[in-house]
Amino acid sequence: MNASFVHLHLHTEYSLSDSVVRVKPLMAAIADMAMPAVALTDQCNLFAMVKFYRAALARGIKPIISVDVLLRDIDEPARPSRLTLLCQNQAGYRNLSRLVSRSYLEGQYRGVPMLDPQWLSSENCAGLIALSGGVGGDIGRALLA
Repeated sequence: MNASFVHLHLHTEYSLSDSVVRVKPLMAAIADMAMPAVALTDQCNLFAMVKFYRAALARGIKPIISVDVLLRDIDEPARPSRLTLLCQNQAGYRNLSRLVSRSYLEGQYRGVPMLDPQWLSSENCAGLIALSGGVGGDIGRALLA
């Protein structure tokens, strides 16, 4: 694989219903493919962050802390959009941590943590990069503007 390629959307076993990939074997595979960095985007959580960060650095890989979040649709809360948020820097990490925590504390719908679009102010999204597609595309483009 070309060393300039970087995965920006990977789930691990911490995305409980979506993946069985373990962090250390994943880092070994990323290192074997000579990727300089990787983003771990588990669903709605940062549970693997410490293990991921340490394992990536041990292999000489730049860890990109990120989360694949659910964005509540006000009209249809049972049909949320997906939005991937990547940390650019420490401010982004703090904001991502706050948003994920808030999704669990204030944003659950039927036990599923979701972000309210109103929470995505420029202040709350400083230091974050949004990746989106499909229904959530407009939100992602707005965050990047």
